[in-house]
Amino acid sequence: MASSAPSLAELIETRRVIVTVGAGGVGKTTTAAAIGVAAARAGKRVLCLTIDPAKRLAESLGIGQMTSEAVTVDPRRFADAGVPLEGSLTAMMLDTKRTFDDLILRYSSSKEKAEQLLSNKLYQYVSTSLAGTQEYMAMEKLVAVKDDPRYDLVVLDTPPTANALDFLDAPERLITALDSSTMKWFVEAFQNSGKFSLNLIAKSAATILRGIGRITGGGFLEAMAEFIAELNDLFGGFKERARNVEKALRGPEVAFVLVTSASPPSIQEVLYFAERLEEANMPRGAFVVNRFHMPPPLAEVGITEADASAGIASQKLLLDANAPARIVSAFEDAKRLASLDARHVQSLVASAAKGGTPVVRVAELETDVHDIRLLAKLADILIQPPA
Repeated sequence: MASSAPSLAELIETRRVIVTVGAGGVGKTTTAAAIGVAAARAGKRVLCLTIDPAKRLAESLGIGQMTSEAVTVDPRRFADAGVPLEGSLTAMMLDTKRTFDDLILRYSSSKEKAEQLLSNKLYQYVSTSLAGTQEYMAMEKLVAVKDDPRYDLVVLDTPPTANALDFLDAPERLITALDSSTMKWFVEAFQNSGKFSLNLIAKSAATILRGIGRITGGGFLEAMAEFIAELNDLFGGFKERARNVEKALRGPEVAFVLVTSASPPSIQEVLYFAERLEEANMPRGAFVVNRFHMPPPLAEVGITEADASAGIASQKLLLDANAPARIVSAFEDAKRLASLDARHVQSLVASAAKGGTPVVRVAELETDVHDIRLLAKLADILIQPPA
């Protein structure tokens, strides 16, 4: 089954959107950047949307001051790194608040209502700090740019999160929040007179809100009611947009690249995410296992201290008498780590085979990937045909 799975190179060629997902700390951002480099080398005009790129990586691309404005990487940087470039690579950092502000301006019934909401202190908190906002706005921005004719491929690096499912669940959570009874209580308490009044809602709801008010103070409830009443002006547009976001992620032009390390907790989470994708009819494109320990050369036959001594002599290395023993010990450690990682990924390989999804193993690299040359090297690994 694995041999018939499309490679990442085929996904780059045939998809309009590639989304990298996974838990925090597994190399999503670097993987997304390497996919972007691979596509740009192949002649694609690529837009990479990212949340928090490593400073050294951003600087090496010439975008040390990355903002929410699209910045195209200077082709000379590819030339200086010895990397051929047929297309282009543009990067943009996702700005959660700006994306949210754009939605407010687009869906408010009037400019006055939009300005009232944008200046509301609770809105300023929600648009930057509320759990799930960043994940939803990442998808919102993706939908906004995926049909931009300036780009052939959009690569989205999803927000760093302890739970990758937060990204997938974001649209539904927004819809649920907008439909919640609590939201409706506040709207009912505010909308008729423009002032907050608990007399306008059911007794049970009023009792609950009075209890909250005794803890937080009445001013908080008034601010909350004003905020939600203003947000109510946008309910229809927001709900429709959230549904469109969900629909867009199910399209045939989208592929999810699930990024993990070889650790059991990371693999368990990415497998659960893969199941959720399947349940939601969202297309998973590939698994990428970063920092995978490959078997050392001669792993099948092994080496002895005599072999190590002969190698030292042939290379004319000046090492102490214990060096051959240390080399053999390091060799055995490498074999054990490779065997351990191979066992850890067995469940992932089995799941991938059932779905016809390629698995790309990326060896533990000697240094952080922080420049175009190393990104190109990683890109070569990612686009190799599946085993």
